[in-house]
Amino acid sequence: MPTTSRRNVLRKSALLPLALLGATSLTSFAQSGKPSGDPVKLALIESMSGPFANTGEAVYRNIAWAVERVNARGGVPTATGPRPLAVERFDNKGQVEESLSALRAAIDSGARFILQGNSSSVAAALIDAVNKHNQRDAERQVLFLNYSAVDPAFTNESCSYWHFRFDAHSDMRIAALMQVLKEDAALKGIYLIGQDYSFGHAVVREAKRQLAQQRPDVAVVGEEFHPIGRVKDFLPYATKIKASGAQAVLTGNWGNDLTLLVKAARDVGFEGRFYTFYGNALGAPAAIGDAGIGKVVAVADWLPNMPTAESAAFYKSFRERFPKPQDDYVHMRMQLMIEALAQAVERARSIEPRAVAAQLERADVTFAGQRGQMRAMDHQFQQSLVVGVMERKGTQGVPFDVEGSGYGFRVVRQISAEQAALPSTCKMVRPG
Repeated sequence: MPTTSRRNVLRKSALLPLALLGATSLTSFAQSGKPSGDPVKLALIESMSGPFANTGEAVYRNIAWAVERVNARGGVPTATGPRPLAVERFDNKGQVEESLSALRAAIDSGARFILQGNSSSVAAALIDAVNKHNQRDAERQVLFLNYSAVDPAFTNESCSYWHFRFDAHSDMRIAALMQVLKEDAALKGIYLIGQDYSFGHAVVREAKRQLAQQRPDVAVVGEEFHPIGRVKDFLPYATKIKASGAQAVLTGNWGNDLTLLVKAARDVGFEGRFYTFYGNALGAPAAIGDAGIGKVVAVADWLPNMPTAESAAFYKSFRERFPKPQDDYVHMRMQLMIEALAQAVERARSIEPRAVAAQLERADVTFAGQRGQMRAMDHQFQQSLVVGVMERKGTQGVPFDVEGSGYGFRVVRQISAEQAALPSTCKMVRPG
């Protein structure tokens, strides 16, 4: 356990950035007659400092916005009356040990719902820690809601009753990308590059497997892993990519590791395609510029240029709430996650984690035209996926750009939840 001073530092650093939002939320409840009971604490454990601070802040905006929406309509009903949701930030600095300390501090603060996603290595440690904690401390059990850690093991061999994933795992994302990649007639050689940890290896491993099945004519001309969050200059990697003769790169890189990679590729004159998990945000489109038009491909659960009025209204409302271009990072799955949690609490009439988990297993939510359902057998959220290609804002199918860059993503493939689903090897152990 961390020392008392250590816990205080963690909690103070988590709460200070929320002071204004928390005060505003609670004041509005008191003035409008909406629920003013004790808030239901959601502990967000993410990188709020260090090389991936931008990813943590971006997630926080999404979660805070979703929480505001739930609270504005009355919070979550429980047997003792309606209660507001409240997000507490815990900075893990992108480190596993810091994450475990943050988990302990969050539990000590009264949080019973843990939110994390950026980094599968962190998620793996949290799943293990939550499992052990819940076994030995039945009075303070917690649920882990995962919105982005996509190592397939978490809903397969390492599945846990206390863990729920709201993002498509990496094998599902690769399968979606393959629907576009397999039609790329110009592709003869592909370079695979990833961050050197479980997720990065899972992406490369599955990409090779699916390429062998669906495009056996495509040669893997390079395979490389680099330290996560520590490379400042990707020019040596980009030089090797160009020299390999590859017509495309496939990567699961995220955050600055993606932005710096695509920028370096542009600088060395690489003209091939990028098949990415996260190439549609956090600086990547602006970094690659015109060189990415028609060449940067991204898979997501949703994109701003989805061709529906509901989707456009959803995106416009986010931009009104967060008007700065650098804050333009919105994910439908994070909205659906909070909606699913609110639904589960309402059905359970309780915030007790075991009772909420029993209802979260059958979550079925729709927001802004996007539907998601939790699969009880492995706690893998089932939702549609979409693949987009980078284009200039204003071209057909691209009314919205990304982060004020002038570039957006045109939807080229929509994959239904049924098509995106993959079998699971999970053998779920439920508490007796």
